[in-house]
Amino acid sequence: MPKITFMGAGSTVFAKNVLGDSLLTPSLKDAHIALYDIDRGRLSDSKLMLDNLNTHLNQGRAKITAYCGPAARKAALKDADYVINAIQVGGYKPGTVTDFEIPKKYGLRQTIADTLGIGGIFRALRTIPVVLDFCDDMRKVCPDAWLLNYSNPMAMLMGGVLRGSDIRGVGLCHSVQVCAEHLLKPLGMWDDVQDLSWQIAGINHMAWLLEIKDGDKDLYPEIKRRAAKMNAASRKKGGKKHWDMVRYEMMRHFGYYTTESSEHNAEYTPYWIKKVAPQLIREFNIPLDEYPRRCVRQIKNWNSRRKDLVSAKNLDHTRTFEYGSYIMEAMETGKPFRIAGNIMNTGLITNLPSNAVVEVPCLVDKNGVQGVFVGDLPEPCAALNRTNINVQNLTVEAALTRSKDRIYQAAMLDPHMSSELTLDQIRSLCDDLIKAHGRMLPKYH
Repeated sequence: MPKITFMGAGSTVFAKNVLGDSLLTPSLKDAHIALYDIDRGRLSDSKLMLDNLNTHLNQGRAKITAYCGPAARKAALKDADYVINAIQVGGYKPGTVTDFEIPKKYGLRQTIADTLGIGGIFRALRTIPVVLDFCDDMRKVCPDAWLLNYSNPMAMLMGGVLRGSDIRGVGLCHSVQVCAEHLLKPLGMWDDVQDLSWQIAGINHMAWLLEIKDGDKDLYPEIKRRAAKMNAASRKKGGKKHWDMVRYEMMRHFGYYTTESSEHNAEYTPYWIKKVAPQLIREFNIPLDEYPRRCVRQIKNWNSRRKDLVSAKNLDHTRTFEYGSYIMEAMETGKPFRIAGNIMNTGLITNLPSNAVVEVPCLVDKNGVQGVFVGDLPEPCAALNRTNINVQNLTVEAALTRSKDRIYQAAMLDPHMSSELTLDQIRSLCDDLIKAHGRMLPKYH
């Protein structure tokens, strides 16, 4: 039977999705599921929840064990076939609060701060060393295991893993699966589609919907017409705002729709969150400080949901669209499955750097995860990707070499920060964040 180790298992809702999916998958029903976390209370909640699911849905066939704290990590990983990573180093407090509050002192505002920008950089700097410690343990006790990473910042973490260890891994995000539906539904086109197909490639959270068709019919012309009309109406005085104005406007100017939400994309480019043009925030419905609000809401909701989710003997589950169980099933059975995966750019996207982590179609079977050749992206898309890759690669270098200069340089090249702050301000902001992080970061020189 396969062994599945879940790192960050205190994330009970997400553990339910990925491991609940596994309990419903024939080739994984008899798995040994090892849960690991540093929070004993949340770990206990997840263990109880999964025990209930295992009994109710799987006749208790899976073996479920729990391991808490760094001293138990190797035991959790020993002989694993699959290691699922879902950790968030620093959590809401102090991690997320620090990422948002210190930049505010410099007038730098963010929406999500988990992928790029100063928040994404420091989230990566405190997370990459921990994940590399996992990889070092994996090399010793489960060297053939596959790492399935769900943590953000996805491209930076996978860059750290794939450049800083010899562990096999793939980064997984669900923005690709839902991209077409989330685009077509608000435009009133979803119900009319009979034979939908699409192609997506780029980088995580900025992958491009390169084509979208209904049979042989190209849907893009009508998509662009409706999106432009909707945005024009929303931008008028008194117009009704909608949640995807930034992506619609980027599509109007650059020709293609991106996979991740407008609140994310607003901080990946220099066009939206600007002290010199504060009216853009209201005009394009950009939710500043959105991620901290979500964290507070999720903490509050967890307190009210906990009893129903954790203690319910008859807890139910339906297999989700998360890739994890489908990847493990494909590797166990040899039945091929196609995913969107974050892997090194081994010539797959020919006009992006070879040391970048790209998000591309991948085939999964007993041979593992194999990227599909894409070729050149449209040059405007590749150009925007490269502005983000610059920051990602320098952040990975900073984490691997412990170079403080690389931290400064990554921040100085960030599209949002470089449009708002001077070089001296960026350096000072980085120093303040390094100091505030304290023991969450290793020593930099």
